Amino acid sequence: MARLTVASAMRPLQVLGDRTIKDITEDVCRPVEQRSGWGWKTLFIVAFLTMAMGVGMVTYQTLKGIGVWGLNKTVGWAFDITNFVFWVGIGHAGTLISAILLLFRQKWRTSINRAAEAMTIFAVICAGIFPVIHMGRPWLAFWVFPYPNMRGSLWVNFRSPLLWDVFAISTYFLISLVFWYVGMIPDLATMRDRTKGKIKKFLFSLFSLGWDGSSRTWARYEALTLILAGLATPIVVSVHTIVSIDFATSVIPGWHTTIFPPYFVVGAVFSGFGMVLTLLIITRKVMHWENYITMHHLENVCKVLLLTGSIVGFAYLTEFFVAWYSGNQYELFTFLNRAKGPYAWAYWTMVSCNLLVPQFLWFKKIRTSIPAMFVISILVNVGMWFERFVIIVTSLHRDYLPSSWVMYKPTVIEVGTLIGSFGLFFTCFLLFIRFLPGIAIHEVKIVASAQQKREEVIRNV
Repeated sequence: MARLTVASAMRPLQVLGDRTIKDITEDVCRPVEQRSGWGWKTLFIVAFLTMAMGVGMVTYQTLKGIGVWGLNKTVGWAFDITNFVFWVGIGHAGTLISAILLLFRQKWRTSINRAAEAMTIFAVICAGIFPVIHMGRPWLAFWVFPYPNMRGSLWVNFRSPLLWDVFAISTYFLISLVFWYVGMIPDLATMRDRTKGKIKKFLFSLFSLGWDGSSRTWARYEALTLILAGLATPIVVSVHTIVSIDFATSVIPGWHTTIFPPYFVVGAVFSGFGMVLTLLIITRKVMHWENYITMHHLENVCKVLLLTGSIVGFAYLTEFFVAWYSGNQYELFTFLNRAKGPYAWAYWTMVSCNLLVPQFLWFKKIRTSIPAMFVISILVNVGMWFERFVIIVTSLHRDYLPSSWVMYKPTVIEVGTLIGSFGLFFTCFLLFIRFLPGIAIHEVKIVASAQQKREEVIRNV
């Protein structure tokens, strides 16, 4: 009993400030029920204007064609596919936090899972923009779906890795969307019972699906969430594995490697948790949720970044070793060209941000410093974007024939589209935390109740 008490006393608190059950409901519902503050309004205006700029860029290139990009005869994939893989990776942390940590009964996920799940939805939406534009005729994008049609023998090629992406990402999006929505149903019912406006009450009543809070309803809810978590867990691994196969099934030096599936999956988790850390730091400050998104949550995210960043760095070293050990002169040239060629600045930016920067997280002072964590989270995402750029562009810009060697330079249209995708992402996320509960109220209440009971036992002993 004494050992149990000491162990319980050493556990970090998941909810600070001695918040009661009523306090939790009030704190989470307040941003939805009251007018937004200047912090939220400022961020939303900046994000919305950025998104509007991106819409203008996409409209222009749709009217003019992808000739407005910097693509050439050698580099046929560049900014668009780089951004596609980047955004798919960003979406991985949400499902990982929600599904896998739920199956492992990790309580520290409860305050951050809702925001991470929403991040997954918005990141996949941003990712879907780029391959659609790359098709050249976005209005014919529906052709990639196998449905009964009148086009005779024109049918999708199921042997194409690009088609595998369509099925993997659409499945991932649907499962993540359902998981996110089902998790919100109890909180939507809470909002339904609290709101006074007729329109809001109707909408919350509609989407809460008649939730009554009975024991039978809770039992079915918990069973459904476990089933969805079990379905989502293998999808976390499969989605970026399939994206990596886009490259690994080719014969281009630098791509044709068996390390890509695990390398891409770990890299996706790494970049996803980097974005989660960025959003959590902003959200806890803007929405005044410091009692729920605590330093303990942020420190755990930092530990995941440290682990996955170290694995990604090991993958970089493994690639170089395999290129040397294989004796393939083309493979070795590709990697030496990355480190010493004209795009060496991009390669070393990638190595610095993804391998060296996360190592600072070994120090607890860094893991518990908000400014340091924010800078590291930004650098992680910068580094992971450059990783995709390095893999794609430096493997293509120097072909087998020196006469085909050419440099790739992105145009203003491409850069504007990338920036616009960030505008879309943050606009959607800001709308989410403004109009829906950004924290899982019912889950935080369970954790807070258990925490209070534990403290009472410790005091009595």
